[in-house]
Amino acid sequence: MANNITFSMVKPDAVHDQHIGGIISMIEQAGFGIKAIKLTQLTPERAGEFYAEHKERPFYARLCQDISAGPVIAMALEKENAVVDFRTLIGTTNPEEAAVGTIRKKFGKSIDANAVHGSDANESATRELALFFPELSL
Repeated sequence: MANNITFSMVKPDAVHDQHIGGIISMIEQAGFGIKAIKLTQLTPERAGEFYAEHKERPFYARLCQDISAGPVIAMALEKENAVVDFRTLIGTTNPEEAAVGTIRKKFGKSIDANAVHGSDANESATRELALFFPELSL
């Protein structure tokens, strides 16, 4: 199951800019099924838990501030090879460098306001999914 599920989040910048429908449409057109979805807002403390692996990095405080600045759409996505395929679909962190046809190229505004988060490994997906969807059996 681990290779077939990943975590994604439409970030506050894309929610604010009303890109939820466009992003979800791209996700579904790429063959992902949505196993769970919810609108939520992270507190600064919850943001710190979400980005815990970056705690020692200089950009940690900015990450936590940005992700807790407004509502997000959290999703559990299903597809064979989910993590790798989703990372390809979203594109590189910097939208200016992202490939044409990727979510970040289409909806991202900057390296900080890049529209979506996607788990970078199966282990990260398991941890992130448990934070947002503890009711899922993984």
